Order: sequence, then C-alpha cells, then structure tokens
Amino acid sequence: MPDGFDEFVTGRLDRLLRYATALTCDPHLAQDIVQEVLLRVQRRWAKIASLAAPDLYVRRMVTNEYLSWRRRRATRDVSVEHGALDEIGQPVRDPAISYAERDAMRARIAVLPRKQRAAIVLRYYEDLTDAEIGEVLGCAPGTVRSHLSRALSTLRAAVDHLPEWTVKEALS
Repeated sequence: MPDGFDEFVTGRLDRLLRYATALTCDPHLAQDIVQEVLLRVQRRWAKIASLAAPDLYVRRMVTNEYLSWRRRRATRDVSVEHGALDEIGQPVRDPAISYAERDAMRARIAVLPRKQRAAIVLRYYEDLTDAEIGEVLGCAPGTVRSHLSRALSTLRAAVDHLPEWTVKEALS
C-alpha cells in the first residue's frame, strides 16, 4: 500500500462513514460509497497526499460519488430508519420527543434535492464554511448560499417554525 494511506484511512474512516450516512440516510449505501471512493483514493494516493487538504479532496470525492448518476436509482427510495443516524448522536432531551423530531427532520431532509441535502449536511453536520462547501460541491460560495437558502425554505415550509439547531440536531 502507498505510504500514509493506511494512516489516512485509520484516522478518517469513521468520519467519512458518518458523513456518507448523513448524506444518504442509508448506512449500507454509505459504506458502498466510501469503499468505492477509498479504492480510487488508494490508486491515486501519491497525488492526493501531496494536496494541501487531502481530507477535503476525499470528502469531495464522497460527495461526488453520492451525487453521481450511478447512485440515483439506489437513492430514490430513501427509507429513514430509527437506528440509521441514532448511533452517531445521543438524544439530549426526552428520548421519545427527540426521536420523533429527528425522524421528522430526517424525512424532510431526505426529500430535498441532492445538492441541497449535501449543502445542509456539510453546513450543519460538518460545520464547513460557504467556501469549503463550494469546494466540495464544485460551485461558488454564492451558489452554496442559494442551495442552503432554498433547502431551509423548504424545511421551514413543512413546519411553522424551524430553528437552525433542529437541523443540526437531526444530523447529529
């Protein structure tokens, strides 16, 4: 294996899997996406390792794989499972209320267009800036703000009042 690749994967696999799971709302599809990306990364590790931010590059590869046409059919029917993202974060309030709110939010997020969903996950789950999200999605920061604005408008239309912390809590 190329130098440093094992350490890269060891240090970042869990985070990549959580990110892909948040994007896809399907842990099995997330594993497939991350595995496919890591196989490509391994073949090109010397070049990727020399980049200023290999983490960001690999995250962009995961995002592109998720957004690719090859995965459209697999992600059309998104089923939100109770345990899919609950393993990632712990509820802080009454569990019954938290589960109901998180499931409802995940269901709303799951029907967003994929670039909007990716922008929401990158902002509220990965805590990236507009410029960093734009780099991952391959678009300008203004386009990122547009995706976020449209996504939040769609989410707010589904409920009377949707504070931003609810989005972050649903993804945690």
